[in-house]
Amino acid sequence: MIVYEDLQCPDCAVFREMMDKTLLPRFGSQVAFEHRDFPLAKHAFARKGAIAARFFAAISPETAIEFRRTMLAHVSEVRAGGFLDLLTKFAREHGVDPQKAVASLDDPALAAAVQADFEEGVARGIAHTPTAIVDGEPFVESFAVEDVVKSIERALATRKQ
Repeated sequence: MIVYEDLQCPDCAVFREMMDKTLLPRFGSQVAFEHRDFPLAKHAFARKGAIAARFFAAISPETAIEFRRTMLAHVSEVRAGGFLDLLTKFAREHGVDPQKAVASLDDPALAAAVQADFEEGVARGIAHTPTAIVDGEPFVESFAVEDVVKSIERALATRKQ
């Protein structure tokens, strides 16, 4: 399953909850969940959030996942201009120098990695977030967890045959 996500997207926040509560507990040991950054231009802090998540990934993959969850859990705060406050608070709480976290936002290598995900998505025809692709079947923006579960189960059954 490949997931294209914008860290300032309210629908992505709903999907993140779906992932954490249903999909990962049920399928985490059987399915590879691949993340792609797809920051939409209409979201002022989505790209910076994706860059910061890449910075945290270099420290610890678990910290990066937690940062992504934190961004999505606080979408309304971020949208109101609280991104830098959230970033520095998160860094401090996770034993990371907040100044280094803020400085990472200007790291061209991290920005290039985010841009590469975005361009891959554009090449695949992605235009909205979240977009989840299960064995070639797309789920775009708002969708029911039951539909994703059925798609994963079909893909797993096909693989077993």
